[in-house]
Amino acid sequence: MIGLILAIIIVNYIAFSTNTRLTTNQIVHIWMFTIAFQMNFDFYVDMEHNGYWYFTKRADWKELPTNIILVPPVNIIFLNFFPFKKSLVKKLSFFLLFLIGILIYEVIALLPEPWGYFHFGWWKLSYSLILDPILLLIILGYYKWICHIESDK
Repeated sequence: MIGLILAIIIVNYIAFSTNTRLTTNQIVHIWMFTIAFQMNFDFYVDMEHNGYWYFTKRADWKELPTNIILVPPVNIIFLNFFPFKKSLVKKLSFFLLFLIGILIYEVIALLPEPWGYFHFGWWKLSYSLILDPILLLIILGYYKWICHIESDK
């Protein structure tokens, strides 16, 4: 639990102290989209198939902070620092570095309690390596869509 609390404090501090790009409206949209997407995915992989879980294998209130106040700010950090107007090389470099950071964090979250809170069933880190880029691309696409809608107003 200590690792989760520290992660929440650090990630939220970074997300909100460095935000120079996202409007409050965009933050709320990203936050809600992330919660809905994450909880649906976790329900399928965690509850239905025991691929991974937070704290315990059953539904537990201790999981909520992870889905509600840890993952959304990570997406906010990603979008705030993503080099939209830079070269493809810079975009790919940022994307890869961010992906490596996520994977390192996942390994740290796998540490035994009290530092870790994440557990693998049949899930492997290599699955995250394949899936995380897709999830980040979905977040990028969603952000572009929000910006498009806001520009139409």
